[in-house]
Amino acid sequence: MIRVSQLKLPVEHNEEQFCQKIEKSLKIKKDQIKKLQIVKKSIDARKKPDVSIVYSVDVWVDNEEKILKHSGNKNAVCVKEKKYKVPEHGTERMNHRPVVIGAGPAGLFCAYLLAREGYRPLVLERGKKVGERTEDVLHFWKTGVLDPTSNVQFGEGGAGTFSDGKLNTLVKDSVGRSRFVLDTFVSFGAPEKITYESKPHIGTDILSDVIAAMREEILQLGGTFEFENCVTDIRVADQKIKAVEINHNAWMETEVCVLALGHSARDTFEMLQKTGLFMEPKAFAVGFRVEHPQKDINRSQYGEKYAELLEAAPYKVTANLANGRGVYSFCMCPGGYVVNASSEEKRLAVNGMSYSDRGSKNANSAIIVSVTPDDFDGTDALSGVEFQRRLEEKAFALGNGKIPQQLFGDYCENKKSTGYGLWNYVISKRLVYSQKLLAEGASVTEACYESGFKDYAHFIKSFTKTFGCSPKQYGKSDDSIYMVKLNL
Repeated sequence: MIRVSQLKLPVEHNEEQFCQKIEKSLKIKKDQIKKLQIVKKSIDARKKPDVSIVYSVDVWVDNEEKILKHSGNKNAVCVKEKKYKVPEHGTERMNHRPVVIGAGPAGLFCAYLLAREGYRPLVLERGKKVGERTEDVLHFWKTGVLDPTSNVQFGEGGAGTFSDGKLNTLVKDSVGRSRFVLDTFVSFGAPEKITYESKPHIGTDILSDVIAAMREEILQLGGTFEFENCVTDIRVADQKIKAVEINHNAWMETEVCVLALGHSARDTFEMLQKTGLFMEPKAFAVGFRVEHPQKDINRSQYGEKYAELLEAAPYKVTANLANGRGVYSFCMCPGGYVVNASSEEKRLAVNGMSYSDRGSKNANSAIIVSVTPDDFDGTDALSGVEFQRRLEEKAFALGNGKIPQQLFGDYCENKKSTGYGLWNYVISKRLVYSQKLLAEGASVTEACYESGFKDYAHFIKSFTKTFGCSPKQYGKSDDSIYMVKLNL
């Protein structure tokens, strides 16, 4: 096949113009094309207001070398289709099923590949299935009551389930693993566009269904899932794993155990350290979430002409400080929400998330700085964990259990924000109270007038604008996800 890169088209182009561009670039006719596949699609807005859509496309034709030579296109090359090859499995018979600890993305894909090869994996996950877990997360966001085993961090799909579902990586991939992951997601219900978007994402509303479909396929292939089962100990002898303990009361023999713990299973890290497993502290990054109107980001990235025509724009910022530290944006969520992602009592952490349409009026991003073991007394392997806990405890105290907020101007002056103006402050307090009433089962009408609103229509409009859903939707106990964004 021939891969053609740097195919630039106007923002408003149609399918016919797209095909004509390919035909012209290779100097061929339409009937010579046997198959087309978009490899990459991105937006080039470097020369605003001149904005273009840029494609890389794979074209299947006969006589590839001849056509390539005739075209004279420097941005076209012959390539071979690259498909990921699963590593060859062993020949030694196993006495027990392989155990996968954790049902996040790493655990799910591990179980999926093991199941495809006939190994019938057992997946142990401390949290719940994605549907039940969603209900627990909603309850937490509405009431502040945390379930330590079923939350934004723990449960089927891992922390990414309640995030943006971003799928881009800066890791070079010479064996086709990234494409395999994307194709797998598509086979389980993700939109096909994730296979070619420059910064693909699924969105939490679609991702939950994809994860459930993956689980069902693993079950069909002989795998087993045990939810609400936490691995609390591991038995090792002669430098080989022998068994795992579940929920402090039962042992299961196995000679193969895959640790797919994620970043928040702190009690499991402590358990592993006690077993004598080699562990060492490493650098990581900490910071806060910054939120701003998505329309401002669109205007900055695309210009006025295309600010409302194109998808919600992402951004990336980096800075190298004089002291040698790097500060940069991470997990940027166009058209997203800032959410409480705590996993331990009396501690607060935040994350960003988006739905598939990225339709929120706001964008948000983590602004983080690198920290090293020198910053948190890295004499113990888990000293970084304790450093995180101290920060989360301070954040919890600052916001009295809710997400603390600070206006940008106040941040620059290193002072507390006291409000958004008197009238806005009054309205926000009324909205927060109405939210509480709805969570307790009040009708929309009761919540409106008991919280101090005199105009029913104004209440509906203000509530919807602030929380991203109507009061009626907020009061429902279904699997939809609604954000509690105002935390005063």
